[in-house]
Amino acid sequence: MERLETTDLVIRPPAVEDAPAAFELLNDPDVMRWNPGRDCPDLLTAEAFCRESADWSDGTHATWHAVDRETSLMVGNVSLFAIDLDDAVAKIGYRTMPAARGRGVARQMVDAVTGWAFERRGLMRVQLEHSVRNLASCRVAEAAGFGYEGTARSAYAVPGGTGRDDCHIHGRLPGDPGL
Repeated sequence: MERLETTDLVIRPPAVEDAPAAFELLNDPDVMRWNPGRDCPDLLTAEAFCRESADWSDGTHATWHAVDRETSLMVGNVSLFAIDLDDAVAKIGYRTMPAARGRGVARQMVDAVTGWAFERRGLMRVQLEHSVRNLASCRVAEAAGFGYEGTARSAYAVPGGTGRDDCHIHGRLPGDPGL
């Protein structure tokens, strides 16, 4: 497990002490809308989320929490998941705290972890997918050097079982222009 740094962020493995911020993040309406995941009804569940996120031992994911370099407050989390070392590919996802949105936090997290995936893990492709209605994620993908590659029809299950959306697919390779 490694610590990454950007201009504004320290990106480090999750810690149980992050549970109150993780609870807030996982229960944010926008996060719940665009990043379906586990229910987080209380701090004990948030603590379990932090512990599980910090356990990279099965090799299928690597998750970090990002904290603001100046305030040390958690501003988001980012994960490589569906890591397939045989094919040297993975997917990336992220969540940003409401107070940190619009400041380039998501772009910095995605760019730093993608660079780590290429340099430290030897991956040859990282893919970012999002609902076509999530325009902010499209901007993050493009800002982090992920080229738009197409639309997968009905590939995103809308949280709450209310239907399906089409999904944009963005990809980045080691030779693509970075930031």
